[in-house]
Amino acid sequence: QAQFVESGGGLVQPGGSLELSCAYSGSSFNMFTMAWYRQTPGNQREWVASISRGGSTNHKDFVRGRFTISKDNAKKMGYLQMNSLKAEDTAVYYCNFPNSLRPWGQGTQVTVSS
Repeated sequence: QAQFVESGGGLVQPGGSLELSCAYSGSSFNMFTMAWYRQTPGNQREWVASISRGGSTNHKDFVRGRFTISKDNAKKMGYLQMNSLKAEDTAVYYCNFPNSLRPWGQGTQVTVSS
C-alpha cells in the first residue's frame, strides 16, 4: 500500500535549521496537493503548510517566513525547510495529501531545545 516516509528530524538549538523530507511510495504524486502537519503529545495533528499540483504554496501563520514547503514530482519527494526554529516548533512532523488522505507515516521528530 502506498505510504509516506518522513525523515530529517532531530535535535536542534533555537534559531537553528532543519530540512525534512517526505518520500511517497505510490503513484500519481504530482496529481495531488501535498501538505505537512505536526502533532504534539495530547494534541490534534495540525496543518503547517501545503503545496498544490501547480506549485502554489500556503503556510500557516505561525511558520510563515520561517518554513518553506517544496516538492520534486519526479522523485516523488516533498520537503519542508525550517529556519529560525523555536521551542514551540517541537513536534512530530508528518506529510500527506490533504484532499486524498493516505495512511499516516511514522513521522519524524523535531526537537528544538538548548
